[in-house]
Amino acid sequence: MFTGIITDIGTVLEAEQRGDLRARIGTNYDVKGIDIGASIACNGVCLTVIDLGVEPQNWFDVEISAESIAKTNIGTQGHAWREGSKINLERALKIGDELGGHIVSGHVDGVAEIIALEDEGDSTRFTFRAPEALAKFIAPKGSVTLNGTSLTVNDVVGCNFGVNIIPHTKEVTTWGAAKQGDIVNIEIDTMARYVARLQEFSS
Repeated sequence: MFTGIITDIGTVLEAEQRGDLRARIGTNYDVKGIDIGASIACNGVCLTVIDLGVEPQNWFDVEISAESIAKTNIGTQGHAWREGSKINLERALKIGDELGGHIVSGHVDGVAEIIALEDEGDSTRFTFRAPEALAKFIAPKGSVTLNGTSLTVNDVVGCNFGVNIIPHTKEVTTWGAAKQGDIVNIEIDTMARYVARLQEFSS
C-alpha cells in the first residue's frame, strides 16, 4: 500500500525487453535499506525490486509484465519508458507512517490525457480526460492518483476533470515538466470502487 505522496524522482537508466520489460531506475533512496522483493510505486505502478546496486549511482531493477504495460503509460507511444525518463517514486507504506495522501494500491486502472493547463496564481490547473469507464468513479473533492501522486479533484464535467497542482508538488515530482497531450497513469479511489460495486448489487 502507498499514500500517493512522492518521495523521490527516479531516472530510467536502462529499459530492455526480455520477455517482460526490465528497467533499471536511478534513485536517491539509500538502496542499502531496500530489500529484494520490496514494492516501490513507479509513476503509480506497484513494482517489485529484483536487484539493487550503487554504481554509477544508487539503482534498483524491476520487471514489468505485459499486463502492466497494457494498462499504463509505460509502453505508450511517445511516453514509453526509455533511458533518461523521469518517474515519480514512492516506497511502500510501513506501519506507523504518516498517511499524508490517501490509500493507494499501486494498481493502475488506466490512463488519462492532459488536455489543458492554466496557471492560477502560483498553482497550475490541469484538466484531464479520463476513459469513460473510469469517469464515473471521479467526483468533485474526491481523491485520484495520477502518475502516483495523490491529488484532490476540483471539478468534473463528463469525462473531464480538473486538479490544481501547487508549486511544491511541481518541484518534488515530475509534474513541473508535464505538458498538454501527456498520457498519465490513473488509479481511482478505492472507496469509490467499492461504493460502485455495492450499488450494482443493490440496484
